[in-house]
Amino acid sequence: MSLTDLENGDLRDPEIHTEEATPAAVGRRRLSRRALYTRRFVRNRPAVAGLFIFVLLALFAILGGLFAKHDYLATDFMNLSTGPTADHWFGTNDAGNDLYAEVVHGLQRSLIIALIVGAGSTIIAAIIGATAAYFGGYYERVVLAVIHFLMVVPAFLILALFSNSSGGNWLVIAIILLLINWFFPARVVWTLSLSIRERDYVRASRYMGVGGFKVVLRHIVPNIGSLLIIQFTLGVVGAVLAETSLSFIGFGVKAPDVSLGSLIGGGADTITSAPWLFYFPAAALTLLTVSMALVADGLRDALDPTSAAGGQA
Repeated sequence: MSLTDLENGDLRDPEIHTEEATPAAVGRRRLSRRALYTRRFVRNRPAVAGLFIFVLLALFAILGGLFAKHDYLATDFMNLSTGPTADHWFGTNDAGNDLYAEVVHGLQRSLIIALIVGAGSTIIAAIIGATAAYFGGYYERVVLAVIHFLMVVPAFLILALFSNSSGGNWLVIAIILLLINWFFPARVVWTLSLSIRERDYVRASRYMGVGGFKVVLRHIVPNIGSLLIIQFTLGVVGAVLAETSLSFIGFGVKAPDVSLGSLIGGGADTITSAPWLFYFPAAALTLLTVSMALVADGLRDALDPTSAAGGQA
């Protein structure tokens, strides 16, 4: 060790210092958790392809209306149930509505409902499940009793009843889907939070007098963030399928508003005489659900340290 090293305060062994200064060691030391998750996700090619498709669909839903030659409510009586043409790219239905404009609007409506339900149910499940595990006692027993009761209630009948009485209002449908989709992930959050509440840092916060809700929001919920991210993506997929199923059987979004489910339901009746009315919205729905499923699988593998699908960082 030289005199210069002593003057600069560098008291480390030269061999150890040389090993730590290598690019590989520096890269490992500086690799943050977010960079690690990103690297593992990018290595999953199906997940990247799913994210790319989802981004394209989102851009199509947002910007696709700028390229539409007709409004989705406008009728062209000179083109009733015609196939794809230069004026109507996806064709028209039996009322003369432009199918391209309807698919853009329907995809936008389905995405809005899915994002509201996915984000809302994840937030509610995180707060209720984590607080029930942290506080315990009577509050925990009441929350679990409510969750177990809701899990055996036929949710489809509630959806059909309220959505039909609302006249097919998409916001009412989103709220109903939100209210019946939080309890199952809340129980999963409660199960994971039981072990986290026994950690030393949680006990230390409690002994220091930190409020219960602050402990939940600062220590418990962040430690189950990977689960919540995956739950959000799966919640989006489930909400899209639920809304599509309701609209397909006539209990979802109704005219003059449209969604992918209502378009598929209307196109199924004319699949032999006018197949374009079914195939275009069905293709949009398939791409949406498959892309979100691939993204969810990629996030699960990237956030799970025991998974070998993301490779080694």
